[in-house]
Amino acid sequence: MSKYNETEVLALLQDEETQRKGFEMIVSQYSEQLYWQIRRMVLSHDDANDLLQNTFIKAWTNIDYFRAEAKLSTWLYRIALNECLTFLNKQRAQQNIAIDDPESGVGEMLSSDPLFSGDRIEVLLQEALQTLPEKQRMVFNLKYYEDMKYDEMSEIFGTSVGSLKASYHHAVKKIEKYLENAD
Repeated sequence: MSKYNETEVLALLQDEETQRKGFEMIVSQYSEQLYWQIRRMVLSHDDANDLLQNTFIKAWTNIDYFRAEAKLSTWLYRIALNECLTFLNKQRAQQNIAIDDPESGVGEMLSSDPLFSGDRIEVLLQEALQTLPEKQRMVFNLKYYEDMKYDEMSEIFGTSVGSLKASYHHAVKKIEKYLENAD
């Protein structure tokens, strides 16, 4: 398979004859990184898979509205993060518990997940992440795990770079404090 080239993919998306092939290339290119971004927000493999599928379904049904003012990855991240927020809000309403409550069994859920291979430190980090407000958690995940630039995050969130830097800084401080208190 040839190397992914966004310009070529965008050209494929413009033509009804090649649109499906272009979209298949997008799915192939971005599935794994979007999956892990979603998984870090919802923790469950099954939920992450569902949300990833929802993200691609939304992208496919709205592909004609994509105007290439931002990169495809930025657009996909925005859809995925919105899917995560909708899911987390529904989950919170259904369970009537605080999703950001670290005592809500995050560690137990992770250690019983056969696809989670982290050690105690990773479980503690995931518990600490669950104490963060959702937007701070998303910013932390994109910066820490994806090493995404603040400019790109700014396009995804529609927020200033300064505000994102502050959000990341606060997230790091809260995580450090959580980890200090965990020992």
